Parts: sequence; structure tokens; C-alpha cells
Amino acid sequence: MRRFRFLCTAAAALFLFAGCAGIGKNPDAEYELVVLHTNDHHGAVIGKNDSDGTVHGGLAEVATFVKEVRAQNKNVLVLDAGDINTGMAVSNMFKAEPDIKAYNAIGYDAAVIGNHEFDKPLAVLKNQMKMSKFAWVNANIMQGNVYLATPYIIKKYRGFTVGIFGLTTQTSQITQRPDESLVFLNEIETAKKMTAYLRNVKKVDVVIELGHLGDIEETSAQNTSVELAQQVPGIDLIVDGHSHSIFLKPLVVNGIPIVTANERGMYVGDGVLKIKGGKVTDFTWKPVEITDKAFPPDPAVTALLKPYLEQADVFLKKVVMTASAEFPFDKSKVRSQETAIGNLLCDACVGYYKETGGIMLDFAIENSGVIKTALPAGKVTREQIMTMLPFESYFYVVTLKGTDVKKLMDYIASIPRGETSFPQVSKELRYTITYDADGKNGTVSNVSVSGKPIDDARYYRIGVNDLIAAGADGYDMFKNSIDSYNSSKLLNEVVVDYVSTLSKPVDPVIDGRITEVFAGH
Repeated sequence: MRRFRFLCTAAAALFLFAGCAGIGKNPDAEYELVVLHTNDHHGAVIGKNDSDGTVHGGLAEVATFVKEVRAQNKNVLVLDAGDINTGMAVSNMFKAEPDIKAYNAIGYDAAVIGNHEFDKPLAVLKNQMKMSKFAWVNANIMQGNVYLATPYIIKKYRGFTVGIFGLTTQTSQITQRPDESLVFLNEIETAKKMTAYLRNVKKVDVVIELGHLGDIEETSAQNTSVELAQQVPGIDLIVDGHSHSIFLKPLVVNGIPIVTANERGMYVGDGVLKIKGGKVTDFTWKPVEITDKAFPPDPAVTALLKPYLEQADVFLKKVVMTASAEFPFDKSKVRSQETAIGNLLCDACVGYYKETGGIMLDFAIENSGVIKTALPAGKVTREQIMTMLPFESYFYVVTLKGTDVKKLMDYIASIPRGETSFPQVSKELRYTITYDADGKNGTVSNVSVSGKPIDDARYYRIGVNDLIAAGADGYDMFKNSIDSYNSSKLLNEVVVDYVSTLSKPVDPVIDGRITEVFAGH
């Protein structure tokens, strides 16, 4: 506890928020605080065009909206609930430098660390923190005996003070591959300590939890923002990310409003807290849709982003494939069943290795969480492939004995539909999975590799990404590989190089490599 208090005090001093009494506090006056928030930005430097030419999202458009709100309100707090990283190819190329600089220009006050902040080496995240003029907050990740980021900040306004602390889902340890020096603390217990500390020691009037926890449970190991609200009284507002949910109104749990704002700057949450006598008396909130029609792009942010976009343009706009139809992406489907886009990915892994190494893999398997967007019909560019597969994940070949391949299949049977670990596989591997009625538990049968059952004594060469090669997403059996080979080629580059060799339009194909059966159907 002594270390906790020391570090928290040091963090507060760092941001020059000494003292907790609001400036000129009048117990009879009512004050307002506007809270603007985004989450799951995922490298969306520029917005997405729809069929009528309207741009949805975009950092320059968000900047215009924030500027308008600041012009009309005295007290404005701007927050981001995590996952700034991993998305558009231009952001990935420059390790989110354009994104961070735009956040600085917009004037964000704080951002929490999201799980995708660990997609790149820790040194990249630390450099992003140094580049940021806003605070990165997190109270449940330690590196040795210090916090990875500032556990909390305190903002002082005329008449009241606000304490903001950050939390990151512990499931980051499973879905990503954080540096081994990092220790993740329990989110619920950390929230109890932080809330008590800010209330009782720092004497703040308003407590905001800025979290990357998610409001939808993806795994039993996850503590959601809903569970946080149920178990931690004393929080005035939870600003959440991770689930990419669209809220039309706050989700109120145990008297605590939870808000989130979809993804990729498509919306900005716009909330108003009313404070009187050192307590929150009211909260109203709405999601504001961001388009270039409603909020024309801010010239300064547009100019800031322009050189990054120009540098990336020549490399990224090259056409590498022609598709006869769209390869659709639906997160719920890609994480629960065979999909054309998953088939393309895994078949490309096998095809690439055959073309470049002259060696045939027995099959390829990829956790579906690596796939993030669709591919359009017609001309497909390098940028679109790299946006579909945004992670800096290397292509690996692992070699497993047949007995371990059977363990792999047993694990696949245990994966609840909808999780990032759900596999997409190449055409060489085929199996039937029979689920119970709720789709959470299954059994695998009729397994074949190139038409033959698994041979316990044989060794199989399997194409994977480096994350699951190291056991991420529950694929521990890949650690038993007797010969792991790093191609030194990024997974998205493997796909680009392979599809570039295909001369005719590529068809989206689902050919029955994964057969699903549901009990009672």
C-alpha cells in the first residue's frame, strides 16, 4: 500500500494537479463537465467512404467536432478508451505516429492502454507515450515495481475536481503477447483501491474509470465493465472500449452509467455531468455520428496527416489481386464458422510456402482474431490486404507429431463460438465439429489431412502466425513443435505475395472444410 500511495502521488505531481479542492468551489453552485470520448480507433487516420461519397469517421473530422464543442462549453474533458493501434495500413506503417500527433492536435486529455497497444514491441508503446501530449493512464499493469503508465490523473476545474484512472483487460495476456516483464493486476480489485484512494485521500468530487474492458463477455476470464459497475461502488462514470459496441443511451448498472462509442472515430460519445456540492447530480449522454458533411475536416489536422498519406500512397495503392466478388467480413461469422476470407488467408499460407520454398505444408491454421476487414470485389490493393491483416505478425512453420495435432483438434472443440481463437483453416484440413445447444462446447470428428486421418506417429508441417506459434489464444500445443521456422515474412506480406501470382479473378469460396452440427438440430 505504501508503494501504491507513493506512485499515485508521484503520478499526480507529474501532471501538476497538486491539491484536490476545485478552484473557487461554491457548494451551492451547479457546475457542468462535458465528457467527449472515443475508443477502438484502430489506426483510422482517415474516414471510410460510403456509396454516396459521405466520409464516416476520420481524425480531421473528429477534430472539427471537438473544436466546436470546446467553443461552446467552458469545461471539456476528452478521453480515449484504448486500442489506438492496429488498423489502417498507413497507421501501421508509421507505428501510429500520425494518429498520436493528431490526438495531440485535437487536445485529448487522456487515453487508456488497450490490448492492441501490445501488438508491437513494448518499446514502440513507450515511444508513443513519449510522443503524446496527453496522459496514458493505467492502474493495473506493472513493470517491476512501477506502473507501465500513469495510474490516474486529476483534473481541476472551477468548482470541482475529477479523478480519472485507467484499466486494461487482463485477457490481453491471452489474446496478445505482452512483454514478459509486465504483470497484469485484477481489474476489480484495482478499481476498488483506486476509487477509494481518489475519494478518500485525494478528495476528488468526480471519479471516472477509463477502461478497455468491454461490455460483452468474450471469455469467462474477462472482467467486463458491467461486472466492474456491479462490484465497485463509488465510480461516477465508466468510459469503456474493447467491445466496439454502439450505444444509443448509457447502460446504467448499479447506478453507474457505462458509455462507449463504437469504433474508428465513427462516433464520439458526448456526455454532460452536472456537479453540485461535490457530487454528481445528473448525467446525460448521446452518441454523435462523425461525417465530413456534419463536421468538415479540420485544415490543421488534414495538413498534419497529408505527408504520411502521401508517403504511403505509392506503396499501398498497388493492385495485387482481382476478386470476382466481395470477400465479406462479419466478426461474429469469422469467429464461429468457415468463411471465404479465412479460406483465402490460410490457402495463401500454404500456397506461398510451396511457391517460395518448394515444400508443401500439410495445412495452415490461423486464429480468426487476426482478420479485421473485408476485401472488395474487383481490384484489391496492397493497402486493403494489409488493413484486412493489420498485425505485425510473422509467418511461422511449426512441426507437430500426430498426437499433438490431435490435441490441437481437441482444443478447437473447446473454443466457444465467437472467440478470437476460433480457427480458420486451409483446404487440406477438414473436420466436423458437433456443438451442444448453446454452441459453447463441442466435439471434433471426421478429421482428415489431405484426405487421410491423423497418424499419431507422423510429423505434420503447419503454417501459423507467430502469436499462436508461441501459444497465444490458448494454442499451447504449438509450443511442442520439434522444428519451428520463422519465415521472417509478415503474414500480410505472405498473402500479398501469393495473391499477386494469381492471374484470374479470385472467387470467394466456402467448400466445407469445417462442418458444424448443433445438438438437437
